[in-house]
Amino acid sequence: MTDWRAVLYGFITGVVVGLAAFALPVVGHVGSGLVAGIVAGYLAGGGILSGAWHGLLAGALGGLVLAVLFTIAGTALGLAVGGPVGGFLGGAGVFVVAVAIAVVAALDSALGGAVGGFVAG
Repeated sequence: MTDWRAVLYGFITGVVVGLAAFALPVVGHVGSGLVAGIVAGYLAGGGILSGAWHGLLAGALGGLVLAVLFTIAGTALGLAVGGPVGGFLGGAGVFVVAVAIAVVAALDSALGGAVGGFVAG
């Protein structure tokens, strides 16, 4: 059974740390996914598999929210600079990169969740 409270706390942690992660583009996002997973896995408990599941959910949700937010920002900036075509290209480009980041966040959150679930027992 999924502990949605643990997923929510992991999600919030992932979003907060993920926003700060843009200072260190690759390392920061991997780290934010790990931290989100550890929080979700630890709070969910239940061992390695339960922690990995909860970490995966928290990382996926956090990554998707960041992807949507930055896509909106990229579209708005593209519209302001390049008109409708610039808005489409800016939004689409940011979306592709953001989805790749979301996948990485989900995978390393699952790893972090496994560690958190193991520590929690």
